Amino acid sequence: MRRLLPLFGLVAAVELVGVALDSTVLQWLAKPLLAPVLLAYLWAHRRSVDAVAVGLVAATAGDVALLLEGDTAFLAGMGFFLVTQVAFSTAFARHRRAPVAARAGYLLAWAGVNALLWGMLGPLRLPVLGYSLALCLMAAAATGVSARVAAGGAFFLVSDLLIGVGAAGVDLPGGGLLVMTTYCAALLLITTGWVAATRPATGPQPPTAGTLLAWPGRTGAS
Repeated sequence: MRRLLPLFGLVAAVELVGVALDSTVLQWLAKPLLAPVLLAYLWAHRRSVDAVAVGLVAATAGDVALLLEGDTAFLAGMGFFLVTQVAFSTAFARHRRAPVAARAGYLLAWAGVNALLWGMLGPLRLPVLGYSLALCLMAAAATGVSARVAAGGAFFLVSDLLIGVGAAGVDLPGGGLLVMTTYCAALLLITTGWVAATRPATGPQPPTAGTLLAWPGRTGAS
């Protein structure tokens, strides 16, 4: 059980090296394993399939889809990650209601970012509009669980915002690494934070994720 987080760090490092080197082989080896390793960690602690587990399964499918080229694969990946956001939001909302200020703030961010990118997204406008709403609702819901899960939700938002900026035709230096670094941090913080927030009061303390946050895009080979 305690080896799963170091294993995640190793898989994340291989993925980031693959992105940095533009190695399709390394990305195909590592990226599809990111969410499954954390799914195993979640199962080891909870021994049940909950909405967060469903979200991680959908994230795995989304990661594979985004390794492929083309708009069809991009939209498929967005669809899988929409399932992830809805599943996470469901789990978080059932755990504890998020503060009104957090919900309002994320909705304002959603409106502002979509207004800025609207003219650059072309046929992706409506899919991005719907997906980004689900993403912001998830990030807002995460604030009701714990600070760690809230940070994970924020990192997920940043990661997908970077993807959206790229889809709008804006080329950011090191964008691929930034996308994957924030995505890996998001999955790690959400999963370990969820385990910590939902463990029995007398249960064992799960390993901390803090030491893994230093590990350095989610789309296919950059």
